[in-house]
Amino acid sequence: MSKRDELIARYADDLRNKCGLEPDMDLLTKVTVGCGPAIYDADAATVAASQPDELETVKRNFLIKKLGLADSPALMAAIEQVLEAYGMSERNKYRAVVYYMLTRHFGKEDVYS
Repeated sequence: MSKRDELIARYADDLRNKCGLEPDMDLLTKVTVGCGPAIYDADAATVAASQPDELETVKRNFLIKKLGLADSPALMAAIEQVLEAYGMSERNKYRAVVYYMLTRHFGKEDVYS
């Protein structure tokens, strides 16, 4: 099993066990691949939920640029909702999992077709 496959399996476990979701493995794989080499870097692979600058980066670079959403207060509300579902006490909130949940939240799966 490749390192990427191991990470995708870990992300799927987080979605099942921490978020209570059954992942669409095809979409999860595409979102993970879309994260690029960041998934292999311990710092970049996670979202620092307590840092406002990090959340702004998720909003700007993922929701607006990647998913093509218009800037609005609903974007930050969705990020907070996803982080809450992941578990605020959860130290490692994987970027690919957060991005997957945001993609599903906004119904933007077609971005990865």
